[in-house]
Amino acid sequence: MAPEADLSEAISAVAISKRYGATVALDHAEIRVRGGQVHALLGENGAGKTTIVKLLSGLVQPDEGELRVFGRRVSIANPRAAHRLGIQTAFQELTLIPDLTVSQNLLLPYEPAAATGLIKRRQAVQQVQEILALFHLDDVDPRAEVRDLDLPLRQKIEIVKAVGRAPRILLLDEPTSTLSGDDVDWLGGLIAALKQRGVTILFISHRIPEVHMFCDGLSVLRNGKHVGTFRCDQISDDDVIRLMIGHDLEHTFPPRTRQQRSRGRLPALAAHDIATSEKLAAVSFQLDVGEILGVAGLQGMGQLELFLALFGMATLTRGRLEIDGRHVTLAAPSDAVRENIGISLLPEDRKSEGLFVKLSGRANVSLPVIDRFCRFGWIDAARELSAVDQVLAQVNVHPRALYRPCTSFSGGNQQKIALAKWLLAESRILLMYDPTRGVDIGTKREIYLFMRRFAERGGAILFYSTEVPELVGLCDRVLVLYRGRVAQEFDGSAISEEGIIRAALGHAQAAPPLRQTAAS
Repeated sequence: MAPEADLSEAISAVAISKRYGATVALDHAEIRVRGGQVHALLGENGAGKTTIVKLLSGLVQPDEGELRVFGRRVSIANPRAAHRLGIQTAFQELTLIPDLTVSQNLLLPYEPAAATGLIKRRQAVQQVQEILALFHLDDVDPRAEVRDLDLPLRQKIEIVKAVGRAPRILLLDEPTSTLSGDDVDWLGGLIAALKQRGVTILFISHRIPEVHMFCDGLSVLRNGKHVGTFRCDQISDDDVIRLMIGHDLEHTFPPRTRQQRSRGRLPALAAHDIATSEKLAAVSFQLDVGEILGVAGLQGMGQLELFLALFGMATLTRGRLEIDGRHVTLAAPSDAVRENIGISLLPEDRKSEGLFVKLSGRANVSLPVIDRFCRFGWIDAARELSAVDQVLAQVNVHPRALYRPCTSFSGGNQQKIALAKWLLAESRILLMYDPTRGVDIGTKREIYLFMRRFAERGGAILFYSTEVPELVGLCDRVLVLYRGRVAQEFDGSAISEEGIIRAALGHAQAAPPLRQTAAS
């Protein structure tokens, strides 16, 4: 017999189960959120958080259990039904359509129309200008195509799309995964304003400090089951992590083991005064064999252009690149991944830039080097299968990835499949652009260990992160970019959060000169 409804609860999910074939996404899970509260939903990737969001958004229906919204039992058959109940969702995997404008995306499917059915474009643009101004995004052109916006701005547009429809319940699925600095503050102000208006917010995040900043309470899921609900001031971060993963997570960051660079040894990669036509003004650095070199900077300071240039995706307007002391020209990614160069890129958005998500893990991993398994135009499937199986094991991805599409795996496992691709390619230099974005704490730890092992085995990593603690805990050195230049370099024990943030804000001394390479 179902318990009597609590009318003070905006959301109650009781004994909810959801299966996808043999995979159990939710196993008699429950979550209860009081009206007007900001409540965090935590758990590793695959714990069931996204399934809860999809159930409340009307994208999927439960196999068992009961959903109540403001005390009333509901069946949310589709997104429009969720909207009628006052539920809006800002998804981590953005629902914006790249080929449409900001205006079209924000109003879809509720654009103003004449009696003839034609869209009133001018009225729509004016309406969106007013919405953007309300959310302090006045500088965004409503007529701009979404594909031309950077990822953090797209995330903010996704959030505005949900909030602009005046929800009673707002579901925020990893809203800060692409945000940092002022953008996180922008979201914090928005959440505070919504809470004051009585809006109930379900906040999904892997960033526990933000849970304490924004939320009143939290619930933890593990393996599709509810394992605890607490007020945020009732439970420590360590206890939250223990509940999420089922055991203690000791020593989050592996110890640094890099030795002093041998005299006469050439750096794996050296950049001399490189620039692109946009944002990257003049950057010089060297990346040593066995090193994890961090890159920090506020959004739009040239870090993305740097990584794209080093992978042959952005044209250098000046400067020189060297691999093992040899001058190289990278006109395309195919140049970067060549065996005698060996540069690979783990991009910002794994789903749209790093993987073909509808293909199997096997196809994704082998694609960059598929010619290695070909003879006379035919693929040696047995050799390919064996090689891919080995690298998937190295990154701890289940063998079913050999046959299943990437869409059937969590975000963390998708990221590890993208890593496996470059292991198979035997890349020596990894460009890792915010690789832990939107992945759970346990998977983060696996990625950290992978990075350190890769460096210890003679690889070299250039690593950008929006999370400053990662740069402090992982990197042997950190470069801070400001307005397309290296503002400051930190080394060893001198690496600190305060120092990095100050330099990122422009409060730093001039960058030191490039260390002399052995070829100089």
